[in-house]
Amino acid sequence: MNQENLANFIWDVADLLRGTLRQSQYGRVILPFTVLRRLECVLEPTRDRVLEQAEAYRDKPAAMRDRLLRNESGLAFYNTSPLRLATVSETHTREDLNDYIRHFSPAAREVFEHFRFEESLERLDYGDILYPVVQQFASTDLSPQRLDNFSMGVVFEELIRKFAEASNETAGEHFTPRDVVHLTTSLVFTGQQERLQPGEIIKVYDPAAGTGGFLSESKHYIQQISGGVDVSLHGQELNPESYAICKADMLIKGETVENIALGNTLTDDQHHGERFDYLLANPPFGVDWKASRRVITDEHEQLGHAGRFGPGLPRVNDGALLFLLHQVSKMRRDSQWPSRIGIILNGSPLFTGGAGSGESEIRRSLLKRDLVEAIVALPTDMFYNTGIATYVWILSNDKPAERKGYVQLINATDHYAKMRKSLGNKRQYLDEEAIRTIVQLYGRYEETEESRIFPVETFGYRRITVERPLRLNFQASEERIARIPAQKPIQKLGEAERQAILDACRRLDGALYQDREAFTQALDAALQAQGVKLKASPYKAVLAALSERDPEAPICRDNKGRAEPDPELRDAENVPLTETVHDYFEREVQPHVPDAWIDTSKKDPHDGEVGIVGYEIPFNRYFYQYEPPRPLEEIDADLKACTERIKRMIEELST
Repeated sequence: MNQENLANFIWDVADLLRGTLRQSQYGRVILPFTVLRRLECVLEPTRDRVLEQAEAYRDKPAAMRDRLLRNESGLAFYNTSPLRLATVSETHTREDLNDYIRHFSPAAREVFEHFRFEESLERLDYGDILYPVVQQFASTDLSPQRLDNFSMGVVFEELIRKFAEASNETAGEHFTPRDVVHLTTSLVFTGQQERLQPGEIIKVYDPAAGTGGFLSESKHYIQQISGGVDVSLHGQELNPESYAICKADMLIKGETVENIALGNTLTDDQHHGERFDYLLANPPFGVDWKASRRVITDEHEQLGHAGRFGPGLPRVNDGALLFLLHQVSKMRRDSQWPSRIGIILNGSPLFTGGAGSGESEIRRSLLKRDLVEAIVALPTDMFYNTGIATYVWILSNDKPAERKGYVQLINATDHYAKMRKSLGNKRQYLDEEAIRTIVQLYGRYEETEESRIFPVETFGYRRITVERPLRLNFQASEERIARIPAQKPIQKLGEAERQAILDACRRLDGALYQDREAFTQALDAALQAQGVKLKASPYKAVLAALSERDPEAPICRDNKGRAEPDPELRDAENVPLTETVHDYFEREVQPHVPDAWIDTSKKDPHDGEVGIVGYEIPFNRYFYQYEPPRPLEEIDADLKACTERIKRMIEELST
């Protein structure tokens, strides 16, 4: 029985839950029972010896007794109860189970607390189905001899996916498909053989740990390269159920479970001040951070670049870049070995936000600090909860010499295998051949159709504001006079004053003026003759109502003789950082609009130069291949053939 079939078998327990629990609540029973059965199976070889020694160490201090019993079990946890799921009494099921769980060592017991397992047992007991559920799991073989840790992780993830679908949650918030984990890990550790030598101590960190897929895979990968490396795994997870499974997995593997924290990484960093060698993550796609806005904004404003979010803040409806900034803050500094990051993001961090926006400023910081090493475009339909385009970002704070000042873009969208059966939105996966090909594209670092290499400056631009002069004609026609009462400043005046203004305008006899100064003189005389004296705001409102844009009219100028800009003709241009604003303007703008000019008052706050600097990575633009449309003759022939087929079908139906 493979992992997927085993997960389906375990999920069959849902048949027992119908009528007692809602479908959305099944996972709260199935997940902790699966963890409990796995822990029980792992402990089985040393159970009797631990029970004997538990009695012998009864009078020892608690800390010493805990340490001795962990040594006896050979794991980071143990259980001192003589009970097993198979021996739980039918008449005292709930009491026996609670007692069984209380006899786990503290770290394992905490796992079930985060599942709120006692509440689930109470519900099952009330529905008189607790004992059948216990027996169902007691008959399921989850021993390490049958399922290694990697396979058990796949089972956990398949169950979580089913649970998320049943409760209408987002499965992608909990875990990352193992094929994507394997690719990302392979990219991060490519070329790291010199670093991963026997005796070295390596710290790996995932700030959105989920069920621990990245942590488990990274250690497995490192130990394949060198078994003598000491790998320390660290992580933090927001979702209690995912945290509980991750911690259970770490317990089974003998990891230091204290390094796995529960909580919001962005607002409560429980690894504050720590630095790591390798950092991997798949933060939730498109999840807003509105609830954390105050804490994050305060850190950004008060700590600036001394904090995690100094470069900028993305829009509140997508916090993925906050996780990337958090990872960057955890990179080692002044170390012999650089830190490396692998993070999975959707497309928006590449280009969302114009010059000066939070997203652009974050990209600016990452690129100018030369942290971004490569970005890999994955095929669509790779994740359980979404079919959108996704990208793997690889970052390093000390690139190899040949990569310094450059970014490699890899288009891997055509490298995948079709799944025999879709899992949610996941219809494609990365087989070994696809992963090997993508890693080779990255490792070879060559220009090909699927691998492009660009200087960092390629992604930068200056956004300049291009103005064109305001040109108006003026006329006190009945049509334009009728617009005056609708102007807000006019509406604030009294009825008599409004009427006086209209009467004054009618004195102008509808003559057309193309010179604003000549018109204002005539208007002033008419208002004076009518006994009307207007303040600046209603006076401008009258002019606005009586004016229309006229490309043949003279340029409107202010009291210093400077041309006034027309807001409706205002435009913006993105000037590549690889050329000057002046050269670009003369070549791209002035030949088309000779009267245009650059608004020099809008300058970048960082360098004081004209134009706001922005950064974006328009990935698809660099791999776009033009496909000319088919010849018209070929299209006409197809249409004719189609018409003939339809005609024959109609004739056959009529006979």
